Amino acid sequence: MVTTEVTTELIEAIHRQLQAAADPSRAEGAQAYMKSQMPSLGVRVPEVRRIVKSAAAAHPPGSLAELQSTVLALWRTAACREERYAAIDLTGLKLAAAELSMLAVYEEIIRTGAWWDLVDGVANRLGALLQAHRAELTPVLGRWSTDEDFWVRRAAITAQLGAKSATDTALLAAVIEANLNDREFFIRKAIGWALRQYARTDPDWVRAFVQQHWTDLSPLSRTEALRNLAA
Repeated sequence: MVTTEVTTELIEAIHRQLQAAADPSRAEGAQAYMKSQMPSLGVRVPEVRRIVKSAAAAHPPGSLAELQSTVLALWRTAACREERYAAIDLTGLKLAAAELSMLAVYEEIIRTGAWWDLVDGVANRLGALLQAHRAELTPVLGRWSTDEDFWVRRAAITAQLGAKSATDTALLAAVIEANLNDREFFIRKAIGWALRQYARTDPDWVRAFVQQHWTDLSPLSRTEALRNLAA
């Protein structure tokens, strides 16, 4: 719930600037591309980020709790997709960096967003939380990997996309293995994506993992995992 003047001004500034940047010639195509019932303004993602940065600089939240209320208010009342992108971008403010209490915000975004652009929009946020709070986040992601909601499972799989040498390979293996039999496209794609990204850091580990699980991995997951690796 919006409870402070600063929060209200920040949301209003984002609304106002997004409307001013709207591009009707792109809007219909953008909505069709996302296969979304939610309308689009046709504002490009880099422009959304610029607007959020500008609005947040002019109307900075005074506390983490205020930022969280702002994000959720903007998210829950969003009338167009760009407003949801803006809500996600607000979670990137320094005030929220590595704050464990943001996990509940990310989970709401994942469960209610329920589409790849929104779910993947907080993947790096989950990764940052994992790096800062391994003891707390590791079991959470383990539970998420078996959640009934496949978008939550996808988030568990993609959480370490940017971890590189800091990747917890035991966790990566566990969340993938929990979903090997899932036929959902977005899960199979996520598995391949996570393995392909880590192959840039440790190709031998990825080759060994794929070989070990060859018959269980879907052709899509195998192809994605090995895409940039020599035979």
